[in-house]
Amino acid sequence: MVNDISNLELVPPRRTGSGNVESALPAPIADSPANEADIDAFKASVLAKLTLTIGKDGGAATPRDWFVATALALRDRVIHRWLAVNRVSHAEGRKRVYYLSLEFLIGRLFADVVENLRMTETVKAALGDLGVDLDRMRRAEPDAALGNGGLGRLAACLMESMASLGIPARGYGIRYDHGLFRQVIRDGWQMEFAENWLSFGNPWEFARPEFTYDIHYGGRVETVAKGRRRYQQWVPEETVEAVAYDTPVVGWRGRHVNPLRLWSARAVDPLRLEVFNEGDHIGALAQQSRAEAISKILYPSDNTPAGRELRLRQEYFFVSASLQDILRRQMQYYGDLPSLPDRAAIQLNDTHPSIAIPELMRLLIDIHNLPWDVAWQTTVGTFSYTNHTLLPEALETWPVALFERVLPRHLDIIYRINAQHLEAARERGVVNGGDAAVSIIDERHGRHVRMGHLAFIGSHRINGVSALHTKLMRETVFADLHRLYPDRIVNKTNGITFRRWLHQANPRLTRLLTEVCGKEVLDDTAALPRLAEYADDHGTIWRLAAVKRANKRALARFVHEQMGMAIDPSALFDVHIKRIHEYKRQLLNLLDTVARYHAIRAAPNADWVPRVKIFAGKAAASYAEAKLIIKLANDIAVIVNNDPATRDLLRVVFLPNYNVSLAEMIIPAADLSEQISTAGMEASGTGNMKLALNGALTIGTLDGANIEIREQVGDDNVFIFGLRAEGVEARRRNGLDASDMVAASPELAEVLDAIGGGAFSPDDRYRFRSIADRVRYVDPYMVAADFAAYRAAQAEVDVLWRRPEAWGRACALNIARMGWFSADRTIAEYAADVWNIPLMER
Repeated sequence: MVNDISNLELVPPRRTGSGNVESALPAPIADSPANEADIDAFKASVLAKLTLTIGKDGGAATPRDWFVATALALRDRVIHRWLAVNRVSHAEGRKRVYYLSLEFLIGRLFADVVENLRMTETVKAALGDLGVDLDRMRRAEPDAALGNGGLGRLAACLMESMASLGIPARGYGIRYDHGLFRQVIRDGWQMEFAENWLSFGNPWEFARPEFTYDIHYGGRVETVAKGRRRYQQWVPEETVEAVAYDTPVVGWRGRHVNPLRLWSARAVDPLRLEVFNEGDHIGALAQQSRAEAISKILYPSDNTPAGRELRLRQEYFFVSASLQDILRRQMQYYGDLPSLPDRAAIQLNDTHPSIAIPELMRLLIDIHNLPWDVAWQTTVGTFSYTNHTLLPEALETWPVALFERVLPRHLDIIYRINAQHLEAARERGVVNGGDAAVSIIDERHGRHVRMGHLAFIGSHRINGVSALHTKLMRETVFADLHRLYPDRIVNKTNGITFRRWLHQANPRLTRLLTEVCGKEVLDDTAALPRLAEYADDHGTIWRLAAVKRANKRALARFVHEQMGMAIDPSALFDVHIKRIHEYKRQLLNLLDTVARYHAIRAAPNADWVPRVKIFAGKAAASYAEAKLIIKLANDIAVIVNNDPATRDLLRVVFLPNYNVSLAEMIIPAADLSEQISTAGMEASGTGNMKLALNGALTIGTLDGANIEIREQVGDDNVFIFGLRAEGVEARRRNGLDASDMVAASPELAEVLDAIGGGAFSPDDRYRFRSIADRVRYVDPYMVAADFAAYRAAQAEVDVLWRRPEAWGRACALNIARMGWFSADRTIAEYAADVWNIPLMER
């Protein structure tokens, strides 16, 4: 088997006399102005790629041609660093992290690579000399359609931080042909279209056809006797191949590079030639189509039996390929498998990869012949599990019948794991609910495999992603398991990479911070609090306001170009950007929008704060309620934006196809950050961190990381409202009917009557009746319960906005105190408390 370039397995570096290989590492890139020699060398490299790889000269090249040529020239620079750091880490035998995630929302990589290599000025000058429009060229790069929301973006941030901190790591996921979907808004409705980001190839990746693994499905399990030993043998009926593709993840200053390995599915026999020659041209491709469906899209709809089966096949596909790859490396370097926990840490990013627990057991027992107890000790010692949600629908369960049909051997292993686990639980006698509370198999409403329980039992560490979320994990969904294994649950509050969400997304603010806090702020977030010393300095506050105005003007131009809508950069930009879901309560924001609209119409000459309400986000294709909320937002926008009495004081914008690039445009321009999820339902959030880091003030519930943001920035610099998690739970116990509450609030009743009565849907007066009735009579997400408190908090926002110096001071303090939310801090905590990996000196 040919060795992949990221391993460089057979060429260890020569050690120095002291045994230290650190000198083999490339030196970190220092900040220095671009010189003519570097510029000329990079121009020559780009032109060579354009000519020899793309086959064009400069006069005929399109912006995409220039992008591909430049990306390939940059990739050449990355490769040398990738090779060097892997030589060193392998020679030292350093423990590696393997990060398994169904999503990696990496966005566009061009700016990421250029910035982390500290080549911004060189690239800009070189392309300028070649007559290339840098902005047009950058827009030619599609966003990598490898994720949907916070789960995938967190995975991308953590991968970048692992590279920046010098932790040898490898991400594993699926190379989706089309990702989730491309969102188009037509007549206010969300429409879904295939995202064709791979249509013309991906210049950043390396195909690794030498690393292809067989993934099996279906069939039966037979009992085989060999001498006195009897063992189980899986006889599958279907095999799919997983083919590897590697994308380099460049750390800060190019010191370290880690690979992101993504798997693409293909059939073992892509074309059944005998069937084709018989004239059944479509049938001849059936096996290939069935195999390729696995890596076509992210989150295929599970509303049908076929959709549910595809999801399970998809999750097992990437997990099995990844574990086979990890064990291959373990055997190649170390020659034994029981030492795997000392050499590897495998992190399960949410429940999607939890099938990895029985799959590793299968590989260790069936393929490598380890005894059960040794295999189990190895498995638990290697795996750790990040839980991202307490929502029941996100803690996956699979019908036993489906599992038995698709993965029969794994069901056998799960039964044995469960029996062993339940026996231990009975011996300890600490479970209140008996076997039913802690069993991996849920016997209610048909038998199901609880994947969250499986991940918990098979991991040595389980972490929440904010302090409140971790506390609720211990008290609710995993309470009984926590009593059994009291040392397993730990907290690791999420973080974001400042390289992407400050340096790249907001270069104006970055320049100001380097002047005020010193250049060391680029490398160490501990320098960021120096800005707080200038929070009362008029000049600094004015400069921060000027940065914000420039970013808002840029967003206003973008909105005008994309939607033909004019928005006033001097208005307050009120931003609500995240996945569209009822618990994230875009509906609460929309009710406030309608209430504000009514109030302005009633008193148009009052002293109103002009607002632009900016929404963006995708609803799952099968989530009817969320898609109806998108339609409501767009219908409200039509009425509000065309009303001459209000359009200069209130605008509503829904930006379609929310992705990383759009977030990078919106976040630096935001004044107010909407983080208003129902308390107890948002595990952490990372959008709240990105927005606060860029000088937006948070309006939110005491939920997720909002709690820690408030602790860092102070009560006076956030707008907290609404029920706490315990209050939400109390209301649920006492009933969810909010009709009395609505009747007692004329403002809320008026808003619901308008929405439910067709005021914003004149073509269909009953379109939004279900939304209004749900708030009035059921209110599962506490929209009615929190409406008055939310309106009061929004009034506080208006009061502070009218005091520019006070608003600017709060913005400065938010920025200054966000350093703790760096993904570098998060990864350092994982390394120390979960993976047992020492950090290299930076």
